[in-house]
Amino acid sequence: MDQQATVFVVDDDEAMRDSLAWLLESRGLKIACYASGEAFLAAYNPATPGCLVVDVRMPGISGTELHEKLKALNYDIPVIFITGHGDVPMAVRAVKRGAVDFLEKPFNDRDLLNTIEQSLEQDRANRERKSLNAGAANRLASLTAREREVMELVVAGKLNKIIADELGISIKTVEAHRAKVMEKVGVHSVAELVQIVMASKG
Repeated sequence: MDQQATVFVVDDDEAMRDSLAWLLESRGLKIACYASGEAFLAAYNPATPGCLVVDVRMPGISGTELHEKLKALNYDIPVIFITGHGDVPMAVRAVKRGAVDFLEKPFNDRDLLNTIEQSLEQDRANRERKSLNAGAANRLASLTAREREVMELVVAGKLNKIIADELGISIKTVEAHRAKVMEKVGVHSVAELVQIVMASKG
């Protein structure tokens, strides 16, 4: 499991928080506990990698409301719900809305640890993808307006002659722009260029 990531636990039941803290810390995981959704939101920094383990039913902001607030803020931290028997339909709806999973109390420690491991891996992959997308967008931002026009037509699979006709420039000028685009974006083939353009669009 990722030693740098934090498992955030939000539960109004102190005994449950203590039990989860003991279990996760005994496996070498970094943990931060909060007694309410409000306290978690006030302290949470979306730049921190990790996942969220949250009780469905709490005073104030419920677990499902917290999940919706995080989505509204575009924080895509993986969320695992822990739930009492009566809350299962609510938890199922939350999973359909993007939560990783829900575990019904009393749950098996191994099931929780496996789900946390899966969530941390999902978070790591999400962050890696966002970093690649941002890098791609930065490289494309260095292109001039004309280079971008040529690039869009190259990515659309058009031949240099067609691009020249469409833009009213010579084939040699298209070739020069095309070479400049490849150099600035740091790719060696049209296939790589297509990947970068797709990545920049997320």
